[in-house]
Amino acid sequence: MNKKAIRGWMMYDWANSAFATTIMAAVLPVFFYDVAAVDLKESDATAYWGYANAAAVFLVALLSPILGAIADHSQSKLKFLRYFMGLGVISSGLLVWVGEGDYILALLLMIGGTIGFSGGNVFYDALLPSVAPKDKIDRISNMGYAFGYIGGGLLLAINLLMIMKYEWFGFPDKTTATQLCFLTVAIWWVLFSVPIFRHVKEYPSSRGEASHTSKGTTGATKEGLRRLRVTFREIRRYKQLFLFLLAFWLYNDGISTIIKMATIYGKDIGIGSEDLIAALLITQFVGIPCSMAYGKIAEKIGTRRALFSTLWIYVIIVGVGYFMTSALHFYILAVAVGLVQGGSQGLSRSIFSSMIPKGKEAEFFGFYGVSSKFSAVFGPLLFGLVGQWTGSSRLGILSLIVFFIAGIFLLWKVNIEEGRRQAQTITPSSAPPFSG
Repeated sequence: MNKKAIRGWMMYDWANSAFATTIMAAVLPVFFYDVAAVDLKESDATAYWGYANAAAVFLVALLSPILGAIADHSQSKLKFLRYFMGLGVISSGLLVWVGEGDYILALLLMIGGTIGFSGGNVFYDALLPSVAPKDKIDRISNMGYAFGYIGGGLLLAINLLMIMKYEWFGFPDKTTATQLCFLTVAIWWVLFSVPIFRHVKEYPSSRGEASHTSKGTTGATKEGLRRLRVTFREIRRYKQLFLFLLAFWLYNDGISTIIKMATIYGKDIGIGSEDLIAALLITQFVGIPCSMAYGKIAEKIGTRRALFSTLWIYVIIVGVGYFMTSALHFYILAVAVGLVQGGSQGLSRSIFSSMIPKGKEAEFFGFYGVSSKFSAVFGPLLFGLVGQWTGSSRLGILSLIVFFIAGIFLLWKVNIEEGRRQAQTITPSSAPPFSG
């Protein structure tokens, strides 16, 4: 076991999580609202942010099966990881030049950064078998997530200090400090990515590096899309598994929308920038122990009941969010999200995995990941449309309750035990697997 390779692989999660926390979730939404979109109506600024997030997720979803196929068929994972990391780093760094009224530039750079972040993760995930022994792969994978929580949270804490105490750093004002926060993301991402490129090596490909030509890439693209269709037809044969997947698509859309839209919504209803960023920092660190705690809760009350509890808490979060008026309310909701965010994701993955037929794990989980990206398009889009049509972001946040109630209803109809029986009794097809 190459410990340097393992640490190098995990440090990439530490590196790129800075983009997820500072740019996707906390600092950029506030900066966009206050500075880049200063000339727009408040409801329009929030709506445009929602539309851009929907567009970014949609583009990532379209690319995922293609990139997954390339990762499967080439010995160029590190090379493609470097390309997408470069796109994310450049997009993050260029945000330093966004000023008042530059909302289109800000949105384009956010979309570019999101594609770089998510596209890179396809190849980052695909490198895991190259560094982790089979009997250690779950533990090393979870450690990567933990490194990401810590790394992203640490830089966010530094960025919050830069904004709150800008004079300590010699900055003339908060706007300049915020712009330089985006530059720190780019530097952080590059600096802590060095170990993965230095210490991680790929397994030799049966086709060899020379086979990865433009023709090979085109073939891999067609193969990825073909396998996506085949896997969808295969999953539909397992009725309980497919029903659960429908439920997951709905409530996961609500969850991901809350993550993406919470900060700009808080800004729209008058909560201070520093409070918004600090609250999301709290969410980051509350989520670490609570994710682990939900595993024990599931052992006591059952996985399905535990998942229901997280989703009903999200319903309450959306309802309270509609009436939220103060920073204290936002802090309380941030803690509530931290309590259930990791638990809902982990329990969903656990239920899904328990109903997968033997030998189909990689194929079905690949589809699970790609399809969840497609489903996450509709929440930000609905949030933006409702907010813009009504002129009220409060109604935009309230509209998300549809995703949770519909998801809960479908989840209630899922018979997990029957799904497990179907996984054992229905003979899987021999079609080539899809991996996202």
